[in-house]
Amino acid sequence: MNRYHFFIVYLGVFIVLSGLGGPAFAQNNSQVPSTGVPDSSFKAPPAGSLDFYLQAALQNSPLLKDYQGQVQVGQVDSQIVRAGYLPQVTGTSVNTYAPIVHGYGYDNAISNGGNFSTLVGVNKTFVGRRYLDARFETIQLQSQGVRNISKISEQDLKKNVTAQYITTFGDLQQLNFNREIYTLLQKEETLLKDLTEKNVYRQTDYLAFVVTLKQEGLLLRQLQIQYQNDYGTLNYLCGIVDTAATALQDPGIQLQTLPDVTSSVFFRQYHIDSLQLRNNRSLVDFGYKPKLNVYADGGYSSTLAYQAYKNFGASFGFSLTVPIYDGHQRKLQYSKLEIAERTRTGYKDFFTRQYNQQIAQLSRQLKATEELIGQINEQIRYSETLISVNGKLMGTGDAKIADYILALNNYLNAKNLLTQNNITRLQIINQINYWNR
Repeated sequence: MNRYHFFIVYLGVFIVLSGLGGPAFAQNNSQVPSTGVPDSSFKAPPAGSLDFYLQAALQNSPLLKDYQGQVQVGQVDSQIVRAGYLPQVTGTSVNTYAPIVHGYGYDNAISNGGNFSTLVGVNKTFVGRRYLDARFETIQLQSQGVRNISKISEQDLKKNVTAQYITTFGDLQQLNFNREIYTLLQKEETLLKDLTEKNVYRQTDYLAFVVTLKQEGLLLRQLQIQYQNDYGTLNYLCGIVDTAATALQDPGIQLQTLPDVTSSVFFRQYHIDSLQLRNNRSLVDFGYKPKLNVYADGGYSSTLAYQAYKNFGASFGFSLTVPIYDGHQRKLQYSKLEIAERTRTGYKDFFTRQYNQQIAQLSRQLKATEELIGQINEQIRYSETLISVNGKLMGTGDAKIADYILALNNYLNAKNLLTQNNITRLQIINQINYWNR
């Protein structure tokens, strides 16, 4: 059998080995493990309630979905690390032919006329179980950090949506109140017009009242526009495509009991960072331990020069790597981790001080606002009595229109001030409740 006949036989062997090793191995690697995360169902609460907008915002947030995806990627990364330390099987084929034509060609002592090989190799790196545990812990801590950041982002989203809901609800309260006042003024305007025509009131007094009515109408229109704008912003934050304004329900926000600062999600991130730094130190230590790698291959390798049909074989061996000296890089890595730990401690202490200071400040604001609301309610009772008395006297022509308008303006200012402070109270409670997780 000459070398050309054997070359044909070799091609047949190459095709067989490629068909056995290549597609089957690629097919096994193409199977991606399932994450096992079920699809979540969404049940919307009644439209117009705060819970409806909160659930819509959480459901539609691409950021929260991104964090969920990152956690799933972490699960796949753990499987990739585990698979990376299993025996790695590879198929290789290197084929070179160097012909000599009329005495011209590569030196046969160098090229051997050609080199044909098709091999299947197996390689495995041996590492300690503790090293693998450290690698897995790295991924686990990263996933914990992502989950914790996701919870903080969820709190941020709830706070922003609730704040916008409260603002929009306040617009609606003012709109409804001013609509009632406008309706009342329209009724009074009809009565005053009749009394003016009967010369009970002067024309100038009647015109002054009409001006007040027109101003209230303009204010009512302005409040309608403000409500529609703030309602649109609320839908925008929640990812709701809806242009029709809906009557909002009372937020019903109650002051919640705050957990200890060290057990909150805001503080937990510093704890996770501490564990990550400790784990990074372990990984630095493992980087200076000896590493053993074993390998083996089998197949066909020949120059087709002599008895090519016998050139089927196998080989195996191992390599050992032992770190000896690297310029004290290990010590420098320790220094970086120590600097990072000092930075982490500084952020943690600063956060604790800011947290206590902010909660105390918000509590004082809440107490002062509630005291002011009580005083405003007392003022409103006096204003309502004065309006009622002046309204009765106007029906008989015994009251001045200017006095009625003054009493009405005082009542309007007091009611608007009450609405603003009620909204401020709810906003403060929302800021305090932000820290309750």
